[in-house]
Amino acid sequence: MIELPLDPASSFPEALADAARLTDALLEHHLVVPDGPEARVVKAMRYSALAPGKRLRPFLALASAQLFSVARRSALQAAAAVELVHAYSLVHDDLPAMDNSDLRRGRPTCHKEFDEATAVLAGDALLTFAFEVLAQPDTHGDPAVRCELVTALAQAAGDRGMVGGQMIDLLAENDPSLDIGAITRLQRLKTGALIAFSCEAGAILGKATAEARLALRGYAHDLGLAFQIADDLLDVEGSAAETGKPVGSDAAAGKATFVSILGVERARSQAELLIDQAVSHLDLFEEKAELLRQAAHFVINRRA
Repeated sequence: MIELPLDPASSFPEALADAARLTDALLEHHLVVPDGPEARVVKAMRYSALAPGKRLRPFLALASAQLFSVARRSALQAAAAVELVHAYSLVHDDLPAMDNSDLRRGRPTCHKEFDEATAVLAGDALLTFAFEVLAQPDTHGDPAVRCELVTALAQAAGDRGMVGGQMIDLLAENDPSLDIGAITRLQRLKTGALIAFSCEAGAILGKATAEARLALRGYAHDLGLAFQIADDLLDVEGSAAETGKPVGSDAAAGKATFVSILGVERARSQAELLIDQAVSHLDLFEEKAELLRQAAHFVINRRA
């Protein structure tokens, strides 16, 4: 019998907590501090990867895998890999050369806890280790599936995905010419690409049909944009105590965002529309996708 990673009868908060617990346990297992001076960078990796967080991306990987009855071990490997990449992106985003943030997830950022050079190396190591995890036989018995996962994550994380979006974001500071189309493309790359990988990873592991993969891609596209709008709203309406990071930074930097262009109420309405669209893509999976439906509503109602 296949042991599923999440209890299908769980409520979303329970399933999200389970996903975090299971992913963190695997990350603890993988990120062993060695003897010798290189231990410092592994400690910085652990500090960043195991920092308190919702683990939404691992949840999406586990929940999508569950649609296709993917084995627990395989699903968790994909969940851990995507969280490693997400952790790396936060470490580098917080550096003085990027967003110059001192606070992340309610505690000092990696470069403040250690130093800038160590933070750069920790981010590099987290990224490369994600691909090592996906390449391990525990991820899937079929090498072709492992190769497809590695390729998909590389595309989501690289210049055609998250890194490309971050480059556009840096160039966009104090650029009043950006319109809603440009902001949408920016966020599809910077935020949406990794969310899309998280949603499609289960389909890749389960060797799903093209129809099923297209449905999850549509869900992820709308979910990723709604997630970013919610982030923009939190930067305007939230507090550092709620979000665990500084707020008001977008306005201070002169960045164009969904909220700055649309206004608070129109942005909120757009997020709600996107969530309705995201949920409609899951009709193919019927009741098996209930946790993913609940996740979509969580995204726009969260306060952190």
